[in-house]
Amino acid sequence: MRGLPMDAALQSLADFIARHSAWAGVVLGFVTLLESLVLIGAFIPATALMVMAGGLIAAGVLDPVQVVFWCVAGAVVGDAVSFELGRRLGPRALRHPAFRPHRRKVARTRLFNRRYGSASIFIGRFFGPLRAFVPLMAGLLQMRRRTFQIANALSAAVWVLAILAPGYFAAKGLAELEALGEAHWATIAAITVAGLALVAWVAREILRRRARAAGVLAVQRSRGV
Repeated sequence: MRGLPMDAALQSLADFIARHSAWAGVVLGFVTLLESLVLIGAFIPATALMVMAGGLIAAGVLDPVQVVFWCVAGAVVGDAVSFELGRRLGPRALRHPAFRPHRRKVARTRLFNRRYGSASIFIGRFFGPLRAFVPLMAGLLQMRRRTFQIANALSAAVWVLAILAPGYFAAKGLAELEALGEAHWATIAAITVAGLALVAWVAREILRRRARAAGVLAVQRSRGV
């Protein structure tokens, strides 16, 4: 029964977005921002709304540029707020009672951040249980702001497009996809290439950090540490 109020709120918000297309981008951006905030994000259904928005974009109800812009902005700002909060609080904040119900997630996120560094921001964006905690942990571990913000902006753009895509293509249908003009295919190809390039960058970061960690471990072993 607990899910009923949230389902009702989600349906009401979806109806509002469908009826008031001019405000859709702002509303979706605000919801995306809330979902990116630590602790709060676990209770905000931004993903479901964005999938629905993808379908409305395909139907011509919503402006794709507006929706993508505001959703990316919301995701970037939400993660940036969580990151700055982590930097201000410092590692001692992990002992705060508010984190006790989330101890397992916090421990996993801490290990995740230490192992993958800046790549964890990109990867964590696509994992619901970690998404709201990764930016905070990056701040607690004092990651450089420039490094975080680059990964934050790139991952937000790819994440928004990836979440909108299922609803968009489902609404279009296979028959309509075959009728797409060359310009549409060029756009899709460009987005795909950009996404693959970002994935390649993340993979390179992971491999580079693993190699560095292995090198440090080898040196420590040789010294008998």
